Amino acid sequence: MSSKQKKVLIRIIISLVLLVFIVVLDNFVNFNKLILGTLYLVPYFVIGYDVLKKAWKGILKKQVFDENFLMAVATIGAFALGEFTEAAAVMLFYQVGELFQGLAVGKSRKNIAALMDIRPDYANIYQDGQIVKVDPDDVEIGTVIVVNPGEKVPIDGVIVKGNTTLDTRALTGESVPRTASAGEEIISGCINVTGQIEVKTTKEFDESTVSKILDLVENSAMKKAKTENFITKFARYYTPVVCYSALALAIIPPIVSLLVLGDANWGDWIIRALTFLVISCPCALVISIPLSFFGGIGCASSNGILVKGSNYLEALAEAKYMVFDKTGTLTEGVFEVTAIYPASDVSEKKLLELAAYVENGSSHPISLSLQRAYMDKNGQDVDVDRIADIQTVVGRGVNGCLDGHRVCVGNEKYMAELKVSLPRIYDEGTACYVTSDDKYMGCIVISDVVKADAPRALAELKSSGIKKNIMLTGDLKSTAEIVASQLGIDEYHSELLPGDKVDMVESYMTQKLEKEKLVFVGDGINDAPVLSRADIGIAMGAMGSDAAIEAADIVLMDDNPKSIALAMKISRKTLRIVKENIVFAIGIKVGCLILAAFGMANMWLAIFADVGVMIIAVINATRALRIKK
Repeated sequence: MSSKQKKVLIRIIISLVLLVFIVVLDNFVNFNKLILGTLYLVPYFVIGYDVLKKAWKGILKKQVFDENFLMAVATIGAFALGEFTEAAAVMLFYQVGELFQGLAVGKSRKNIAALMDIRPDYANIYQDGQIVKVDPDDVEIGTVIVVNPGEKVPIDGVIVKGNTTLDTRALTGESVPRTASAGEEIISGCINVTGQIEVKTTKEFDESTVSKILDLVENSAMKKAKTENFITKFARYYTPVVCYSALALAIIPPIVSLLVLGDANWGDWIIRALTFLVISCPCALVISIPLSFFGGIGCASSNGILVKGSNYLEALAEAKYMVFDKTGTLTEGVFEVTAIYPASDVSEKKLLELAAYVENGSSHPISLSLQRAYMDKNGQDVDVDRIADIQTVVGRGVNGCLDGHRVCVGNEKYMAELKVSLPRIYDEGTACYVTSDDKYMGCIVISDVVKADAPRALAELKSSGIKKNIMLTGDLKSTAEIVASQLGIDEYHSELLPGDKVDMVESYMTQKLEKEKLVFVGDGINDAPVLSRADIGIAMGAMGSDAAIEAADIVLMDDNPKSIALAMKISRKTLRIVKENIVFAIGIKVGCLILAAFGMANMWLAIFADVGVMIIAVINATRALRIKK
């Protein structure tokens, strides 16, 4: 609770005590109207002076019709008619409602505040052999920074020295720390848990992950959902209408009654009009709807899902088509040896040794995967003295001289050029065929591994109402077919260029219904045009390119496709809460307004219809913060 809210609470308690004291005293002492009204003014002004002040400022600025004006007119009118208890009570309970609203907003801001806590205050760099703290903005690309245990990583970079574990909770929502060692990329916003590390920066602070995240969160409120915009416009016209309706209720019926019955009964109709005013205050809608979306965005951010605006959170609830890029989105984007098929007289170890030695001079992902597999299997690196005369055949493969034998590693076309007969063609990934002195030695299959949670994620999306899960990739059809079968993809399209992906999304956009939304999920720089074209673009934030993150509407900081299903769950529950509040608030108010117009509602019912409904709607809105995985 803030200091301002504590002061309001103290005023509420003082006002309530004074009000109860005056009510009790009035039962024992027969005060005249003037003295009694003066006594009631004390708790009234204690609790309501700021409301009256705001109402007066609104009148001076010609911004008359707001909740402060409604409360001021209704309570002053009640005082004028001698309804002292009701007037003070209306103001008291209105402030109670405002306090509840403030506490609810504060609670929803805690998730955002926790996220903002990832902002680094300084960076450690070497100067004259000493470690000094500097502003992260002053650190240039290529600078080596030191991150001690317990400190935040201030800027994206590559670890050049040291091993540690990283707490990525604020970025990804994942509670399990991950290990990191020299040579690995590291993103800003993580907390270094165990060992001291040295990081060579690859970006400036403004372009680092932490800066982009904070910018996304801070600007998310600028993009409002259709429902929010509707409520804002609704309140703009609704408030003047009910004010003029209350005025008409106070004037027209008494005049008609005077002309027909000869008795205007002004007091009764003015009370009805004032009750009508209190009931009509649109606080419940104006406060609870944005609060619901704010809570949904806060809940998403605490789970590593950054939503750039409530309009995207609302649109995600209507998603029916989910289109995925393959590499880095559904797969790890890292090549690994997934199968070894040696010839009948060759061991797996020997086959892997031949391939790893010949590929030793290349930094191609396939070559690196072969070298890693050899090291994992043998526990040692290649002996460079054994290999010589390495030559690369562009688009085909590589060859070299190993222990005096000519070894060739390459694809099917390379084998055809060497006139080597292949006993079998392997198509479950990228096949590397190996020969030694033109003798076939076997085949090593290298594949991009499917993410562990991807099959379950796609199944959850289907069960949540997605009509089609679609995969687009530039890979060969055989590779795409294998991945699609592993994931249970409904449709896939392979061998696509970036422009082809845009065309495919365009075609699906024309097939879907107007209210249905199409979501594209990608991570690469070539995905940026498609992310922009889809109804909703979702980018992988940890490993995704800057262009993809910039073009996307939603960013997944843990790169886990399972987060998409969670984002949809948050979106749909948030929207359900919003609709509940709209139906509840409007329904109660319309019913009570009708009762007030016919003289069947008193000020106490008006207090419930205004403050009570607002408190219930706000409490309901805070449920958006507690959506669980």
